[in-house]
Amino acid sequence: MVRKEVLRKRLNKLDEHLEILHRLQRYNFETFTNDPEHYGSAERFLHLTIEALTDIGNHIIADLALGTVNSYRDIPEILAKREYVEPELAATWIKMIGFRNVLVHEYLDIDRRIVYDILQTRLRDFEALRRVFAQFL
Repeated sequence: MVRKEVLRKRLNKLDEHLEILHRLQRYNFETFTNDPEHYGSAERFLHLTIEALTDIGNHIIADLALGTVNSYRDIPEILAKREYVEPELAATWIKMIGFRNVLVHEYLDIDRRIVYDILQTRLRDFEALRRVFAQFL
């Protein structure tokens, strides 16, 4: 059984991150990319959001004994295989994990246009995963 209090705490933190990302959506591209506080915040909170989703997924897999996680990419695959996450959403999540790796390891080469595009058009993917996880409460 999934430990609901642990899940609730992580979902609350995820909600905080998403709220900040939604506030950052208000900036046009030029304002966003010219202000290091804006794009730096977006990068950091996208990173934290992806980490939170991955942590929640891993927590669910462990609590329900669904399989062995050897890498972050295993998490969406296991949850999709067990039909907790739709395959298309799992594929999107795997892309998120790849982007997380860019944010963490290739931070000198981050394309601000990509960050801005994710901020403007892809937050719904994060929210879709949040809804999946909320079903375990």
